[in-house]
Amino acid sequence: MKNKLNKELAVCGFAAVSTLAKMHESSISRLYFTAERAAAFGDLCRTMAQRRAPYNMVENSSELEKLCGSVHHQGVVAMINQPEIIPLDTDIVDSWIKNREDALLLDRVGNANNLGAIVRSAAFFGFKNIIIPIDEAQSSITTSSYRVAQGGMEFVSIYSVKSVTRLLQAVRDKMKRIGTDVTAKIRVAGIRERCAGKPVLVILGNEETGISSEVKQNCDELVIIPFAGMDSDKTEASVESLNVAQAAAVLLYECRKK
Repeated sequence: MKNKLNKELAVCGFAAVSTLAKMHESSISRLYFTAERAAAFGDLCRTMAQRRAPYNMVENSSELEKLCGSVHHQGVVAMINQPEIIPLDTDIVDSWIKNREDALLLDRVGNANNLGAIVRSAAFFGFKNIIIPIDEAQSSITTSSYRVAQGGMEFVSIYSVKSVTRLLQAVRDKMKRIGTDVTAKIRVAGIRERCAGKPVLVILGNEETGISSEVKQNCDELVIIPFAGMDSDKTEASVESLNVAQAAAVLLYECRKK
């Protein structure tokens, strides 16, 4: 939940706040918690007291709900400045290519919970570069995505681009551009072996429509995650596709396989 007047973001959830406190304690401007969570955040309260940052134990958890706009606060809410999303530029991309750093590109993933789950998987598998388009259909960093990421936000950098297509064209022959498509013929297994030493740029699409046709045209490969019965005469999966966050976990795992 954003506080537009103070340009703040509420971070809630035990894992999210605990990791935030461990990695970026100084970014927490205010802290609120229930009596049940007091012991867990005692050290954080002491460091906040040293820098004269306010913290408060609330009497009723409904106060936390008002702060973060969610019943899923798990007894703690930390207020931080609204995170800035870094505009992606040529220098950043060139450094990825030079250092063979992989990246994850989201093409209008609109659900904040899905974004958070993707961030969690990206952090787990060591994908620290995530790109999102400047588009109303694309979810950004919110209280929900922060909570669902379970601390993963502290281990990734999120960049913005005005045009996904232009980015894909700019990294042609420099990064292996791999998109997902339910009609693709190439299986996701063995992604890394097909990259010829290049860093990989994984593209995930919108929850309803997948990646756009224009984005598909600018991918080096379109891959599919095999479904039950794919090797038989069955031509369709029982469920049309995986949730985009589930698909992300499978793809990122395959990218990390040696």
